[in-house]
Parts: sequence; C-alpha cells; structure tokens
Amino acid sequence: MSDEAAPSVKYKRVMLKISGEALMGDQGYGLHPPTVARIAREVKSVHDMGVEICMVIGGGNIFRGLAGSAQGMERTTADYMGMLATVMNALGMQAQLEALGIHTRVISAIPMDQVCEPYIRRRAVRHLEKKRICVFAAGTGNPYFTTDTAATLRANEMNCEAIFKGTKVDGVYDKDPKKFADAKRYDTVSYDECLQKNLGVMDASAIALARDNALPIIVFSLDEPGGFRGILAGQGTYTRVQG
Repeated sequence: MSDEAAPSVKYKRVMLKISGEALMGDQGYGLHPPTVARIAREVKSVHDMGVEICMVIGGGNIFRGLAGSAQGMERTTADYMGMLATVMNALGMQAQLEALGIHTRVISAIPMDQVCEPYIRRRAVRHLEKKRICVFAAGTGNPYFTTDTAATLRANEMNCEAIFKGTKVDGVYDKDPKKFADAKRYDTVSYDECLQKNLGVMDASAIALARDNALPIIVFSLDEPGGFRGILAGQGTYTRVQG
C-alpha cells in the first residue's frame, strides 16, 4: 500500500456482497469467466489500496433454494443445494483473484476440506490481517438463511466497518428505476425505512442484524467501472443504509 493511498481510504476492512447472477454476464446460467475476471479486477483495485476484503457470493446463477422449494422440493434440501452453488462461485472467484496475484482463501460454513477451509473465526481474521481475501461460502451453513444474512453475520464476526452490496443499479430507489423513469434514489436511508417500505436492499433478517450492530450497508453499482474503488476513496454514487 502506498503512503499516498493510505489517508484517502475511508474503510480499512469491508464485506463485499454480490449476487450469483452478477457472475453470469449476459448468459442465462452459470459463470461467465470474463465477467468474473472483471469483478476480480475491481476487487484487486481496492485490495491494492490496502483495504482488507471479505466476500460473500450468492448462488442464484446455479441454483436458488427458494425456487427449488417452490417447485415441490423439500426446502432444507433445496437450500443445501443452493449453499453448494455458492461454493462453486467462490472457487471461481478465487481462481480469478489468484490469477491476478492475490492470495485468496475460500472458507466454507459446511466442511469440505479437499476444496476449501472450514470456517474458524480466528483463522479467518488472521488471513485478513495478512492481506488475504476471504471468500465465505455455503451461507451460514443452515437452511432458511440467505447469503445476505450470511454476509451480515460474517461482516460482524470479522469486525468489518461496512457491507458493500454490489447490484445492477447505483443505489436504493423508492421503486424499480428500470421500470419507472420517476424513480427516486436515496442518498441515505434508515434500516427501519428499508424494512417498512420493503425497499429490497437485503432480506429482513440481514437488515435487522445490521441495524442491531450499527453496521452500515453501502449499495452501489457493480457494473460501474471503478465504482467499488471510487466509493472507498469517498467518491461515486451510492446509497448508505444506516441508523
């Protein structure tokens, strides 16, 4: 980390939460390697600033537990399948990050020692202190909990200063900006307002957990080149969810 970059960094340790769909590019399914590589470069640009980075990636590009449950599959089985999908995404991201020269650890809430590390909090913290990126996979390890909730849980356990939620739009709107031209973007919004108005930032459990621990959520566009780095430097367009 250069001496010039250090004073401009707003956060020292952050959680980046992205959906599985963000990895599939224009495809309808799976991982799109050029898209994964682009996101990895965005993460590297922030890592180069000296920021310690945790990541949680959803699994919706491969399998979504709730959708499987809606089609008659037992909910717990469907959720475990979704957790395995997040491990596949995490391994794909690890491969791209390490191709860029960044030491990365995939840490799974469900032990599978041949492919990734089991979740041990103190070990994960040590990885971060050594400037390794930690990609937390398999959600919380429990059915009925989303990867949004897993990201908020791990962010609290790792003492992250904020959750960065990378989405398709540059913040939180009062309605879908792709459908309504008069949609209004919030600069800041409270946790309670997100819950009352059902603004779709994260699911209710995740927002409540963030609220109870005063953990801010920064919602920004993952499609904006340099957006993640810009916000860390105090620039860019985003919505801050806070108390």
